[in-house]
Amino acid sequence: MAKRRGEPAAPKRVLSVHAHPDDQEFSVAGTLAKWARAGSSIVTVCITSGDAGSNEYTPPTMTRPALVPIRQAEQREACQLLGIAEVIFLGYDDGVLEPSIALRRDLTRIIRQTRPDTVVCGDPTVRFYGNRYMNHPDHRVAADVTLDAVFPSAETRFIFPELLAEGLAPHKVSAVFIHGAERPDTFIDISETLDVKLTALKAHRSQMGEWDPTELITAWARQQGARPKLPAAEAFRLMRLD
Repeated sequence: MAKRRGEPAAPKRVLSVHAHPDDQEFSVAGTLAKWARAGSSIVTVCITSGDAGSNEYTPPTMTRPALVPIRQAEQREACQLLGIAEVIFLGYDDGVLEPSIALRRDLTRIIRQTRPDTVVCGDPTVRFYGNRYMNHPDHRVAADVTLDAVFPSAETRFIFPELLAEGLAPHKVSAVFIHGAERPDTFIDISETLDVKLTALKAHRSQMGEWDPTELITAWARQQGARPKLPAAEAFRLMRLD
């Protein structure tokens, strides 16, 4: 199937960075699945392991340490369904993420190790979506620190010189796909991968409970596809850094 005019080609190497297990599947899984099918090599980073869980679906007898391996296994299963071979968990505490230098160093290290041409993350500037959802503070921090790691840290030799001592040379990311932006300018047709996005999201059983996200996710895809006249899409603000 020919690509719609204006849709970027699938990148060669992608780093997808998010705060929690299931963030990726709610937001950009259709795009990642499409890229994986086109041959992209994709690494997913979860900054936390989602150990704060869901108030609605996590049983009261559950503990944070017990929830960690459950959510990590769910994220690995979801990534396998999407065609993503590698998942990295950084182990930061869920719910209290801070824009620390330590986190920026960790993400800079991963960028220099994996050397992606494209990074996918959220938009740190968006606090509210409509009048019914306040963007989670961990989401904002994850996006903010990811962008700071992309520029200037990953490409600047003498930021985090200790990484040079680890043998990690600077790396310049060519593009950043920012999801959740208020004024997106790039739309990826996910008509053929919406089904696998839903399947991957349902892999997060500890958070979904009996709820079926099909109606909501399909409505979001239809809404994001309305402007470019696509039946289902994911929308991004695309930063070209090269």
